[in-house]
Order: sequence, then structure tokens, then C-alpha cells
Amino acid sequence: MPAIAPRAIVLACAVALGAASLAADAKTLRWAGRGDPQTMDPFSQNENLTNNINNLVYDTLVMRDKDLKIMPGLATSWEQVNPTTWRFKLRQGVKFHDGTPFTADDVVFSINRAADEISQIKAYARATGKPTRIDDFTVEFVTNGPNPIMLEHLVTLMIMSKPWSEKNKVTRPLDYKNKEETHTSRNANGTGPYMLKSREPDVRTVLVRNNDWWGWKDKRFDGNVTEVIYTPIGNDATRLAALVSGDVELINDPAPQDVPKLQQTPGVKVIEGFEQRIVFFGMDQSRDELLYSNVKGKNPLKDRRVRQALYQAIDVNAIQKQTMRGLSKPSGALTPSPVQTTPEIEKRLAFDPGAAKKLLAEAGYPNGFEVQLDCPNNRYVNDERICQAVAAMWTKVGVNTRLVTLPRAQYFPKLEKLDTSVYMLGWGGASTDAIFTLQPVLSTHNGKGDGDFNYGRYSNPKFDAIVAEVKVEMNAEKRLALIRRALEIHNAEIHHIPLHRQVIPWASRSNVDVPHRADNQVWPVWIKVK
Repeated sequence: MPAIAPRAIVLACAVALGAASLAADAKTLRWAGRGDPQTMDPFSQNENLTNNINNLVYDTLVMRDKDLKIMPGLATSWEQVNPTTWRFKLRQGVKFHDGTPFTADDVVFSINRAADEISQIKAYARATGKPTRIDDFTVEFVTNGPNPIMLEHLVTLMIMSKPWSEKNKVTRPLDYKNKEETHTSRNANGTGPYMLKSREPDVRTVLVRNNDWWGWKDKRFDGNVTEVIYTPIGNDATRLAALVSGDVELINDPAPQDVPKLQQTPGVKVIEGFEQRIVFFGMDQSRDELLYSNVKGKNPLKDRRVRQALYQAIDVNAIQKQTMRGLSKPSGALTPSPVQTTPEIEKRLAFDPGAAKKLLAEAGYPNGFEVQLDCPNNRYVNDERICQAVAAMWTKVGVNTRLVTLPRAQYFPKLEKLDTSVYMLGWGGASTDAIFTLQPVLSTHNGKGDGDFNYGRYSNPKFDAIVAEVKVEMNAEKRLALIRRALEIHNAEIHHIPLHRQVIPWASRSNVDVPHRADNQVWPVWIKVK
């Protein structure tokens, strides 16, 4: 056996010690939730958990800090050259997870891809205007008109690799509602803090730390998580048991009825917080004949009196107390945050079953009618239980309600195909600006980004005219007045039935420090596992 040189022994020992040190520093975050990401395509589905997982893989030009304030991301600086032109300087030396260098070409490609007809965030991408490459690390955006919230729009647009997308034939977003399968269904390649290691839909998603991420050099990102294992556990009791036993370290959607028990459980801590999300019901106000109903030749939901009857038949306080265990804030507004509303907009119509029956009779339905209520069963806090309660309340006033509940993977494609009469939807996110609800959810659908999530397909020209002004008004006071006027018009016509804003405390093992964000997104870049 040949002799081993002393230097080789030293190097071997050094490598072994380094590997041992790295292993000792490795921290895994096992995180569980009710649902599963729908796709790894960052523009296919605008859904919070899907966005959350993708945001750990893909960077954006600007991003949010722990308190949801905007900070630099892949762009290090920016300036508004004139009312319709913005120029961004890009971070240099950044590489995608496959080693490809990041340049302005990737930004232009990604924004154009996000603006595609199939994209669920095309409204935001199109609002940023036309992107143009000035040089390798400078991009300019020219908008159709002034954009008072340009940075708020850009924080939603993840940056993909142009060469990788072309190589894998994914230059357009995945068509999720029609069950399309492409390379982006289960694969991803970003510049973000974590790399996708494996993706098994409805089983687990594993991310590993990208040690080359530019952010790790910034002391503000002080998390020590080197691996993230996300596991969907649909059953509330099973998910709770996994946390209590230590099989997972974090759940960010404990059932309200479990919170008191968790607060008394050794080894577990509850992280108080609320979510900027409004939960509401939408109604088909477009078809001349309502689907899934015994009413033929007409659509009762086109009548404002019927919509008001359904609204006033709901005892939202009972839902808050009994179903949500106090972890909800009833509201009459349709915005995730109350920041831009008023007490009058927030005020709900009174719970009044007698008035509801009278309104139905006046509308020509003294004996009521049949309707189907569609709801998810693993998306919002207690979604199925809420819908069960509401179905019973509507049935009591004569609107015999058949409840259909589905997992989110089947539910949202159903809504996208408009295969519904009455449906539950929740809308939220990091921004407190109302345009993120006014435009995609409440506006008339035009195929260009407005009303993409207006599944009831109603149209209100007065409302749309004001929203058009909100999009370009640069004076903050005038813009706020327009926002409030638009919400007042919407409320007057009862195009949707609001329920409440969610309050979602998180729960973790006691050895995990987690900052709770109001957008209900988990960001391991700030999580410390002891």
C-alpha cells in the first residue's frame, strides 16, 4: 500500500472537519399546512401558498421585509424618470440555480411572460408597462399612464431564466385550469434563497438553501434554515398531532378550535397575528338562467333584492363566535385591509331573516328557490364549516342550498371555468392598497387583467370608470377618495357578500423563532431553528 503524503492527510482532515461543521449547522424546517402548492410555475396560479413556495425559489426586482415594507431585491436602485418611465439598476454577479448569469434579458422575458393571456397575474404585469433592456444591468419600463403603485406591482412579479425557459419549452405560463402539464409543473430555476430539490404533489415539497444567494450577505436575513420540507396535512387533528409530537416544527394555519389547546401544550408556542384577507361569497350575475337551480328561464341572482336577502340571512356573529372561535373580524368591506376604507364601508347589513324572506317575496320568490353553494375544503380557515353554517341559514329563509365542497386543486379550476352559481373566495396579500382587489376581483372582466377573478361576471360601468381613475391618479388624497367611492358603489349593489377578515395565529415548536407576516407567508430567511 503506497504511503500517504502528510499534506494529503491534512487536507483530508480539513475536508472532513468542514463537512462535519456544515452538517452540524444544517437546520431543517418541517412545515405543514392544509393544502399543497398548485404548481411551480410562478405565473400560472395567483394563490397564496403557491406564491409563498415559489417566492422562496424566485426573486423579484423589489421584495418585502418582515413588516411588509418594500426593499431592494434583484434591483438595487430605481428612479422615476418621468410620469410614465421607470429605470431600474440590477444586481450584478447573481446567478440562477443552474449557474446561468442573471441579466436584464431575464427581466424583460419574465415581465412579458407574466403579462401573457394565461397568466393569473397579468393585470399586475401589464400595469408595469413595456420593459426594455438598456444594458445588461439596466431595465426601463414605460407605462401607458402614470402608475402610483409601480413598486407594489413589481413585488408580485418573479424573475425566471430566459435560457432555461426556452430550453424547457415553457416560455408561456402553464394552463392549470385545463390540467396542462409542463416542465414548470414540478421544476423551478430561480435566483432565490432556496432551490427546489424535489416536488411530489400532495406528498411533499423539499427546498434546500442556495448558499450563493445575494441576500445571505445582508445581515437583515438572519435565518439559519438550510432545508425546508413542506408537507400537506389536510386533517386539522392530524396536523395538530404532528406539531405536538415534533414531527413538524411549524403550522401556519391551525384550526381556531385548536388554538386554546396549543397555548397550553408543552414544547409548543402560538405566534399571534392576523392575515390581510377578506373571505366572501360571489354570485353568478351574468347567466340568464342560473346553473344548479330549480328556477328555469331566469337568474334570481341578477335581482339585487335576492342578493340582499342572502346577505341578511347570514348571522356572521354566530359564525365568528361558534365556527371561528373569535378568530375573525366581521366586515362589510371587500378589501383585505381596512386601511383605505371608512366605518360606513365597513358596516355590515343587519342579520334579519324576516327581512330576507320579505325581500325574496318581493322579488317573486315567496317560496324561495334552490341553489348550489360551491366551497373549498382546504383553503381558508374553517372554510367547509363556514359554508355548512351559511347553507343552513339560507335554507331557513327558503333558499334551499345544496353544498358542494372540493379540495383547492379541483375547486379553483372549477371557478375559472365559471362552473358555479354561488361560491366562496378569499382575497388577500401583502399590499394594503385597494387596487389589488378593485381591479382583479371587482371590475368587469375584459380579458386583459381586469375582473380575472370576477367569477360572477357582473358588470358595473360606474364602478369601472372610477377604478380607471384610481389606476393613474398620483394625488394620494384624490386617489383615496376615488377608492372609497368605488367601494361604496360596489356595496350599494351587493355584487358580493362579505363575511370576515381572517385572524390566523401560527404555531411552532418552542425551539423555532418565526416572524409572523400579515400576508400569511412563511419566509425561512428570517426563521431560526435552535
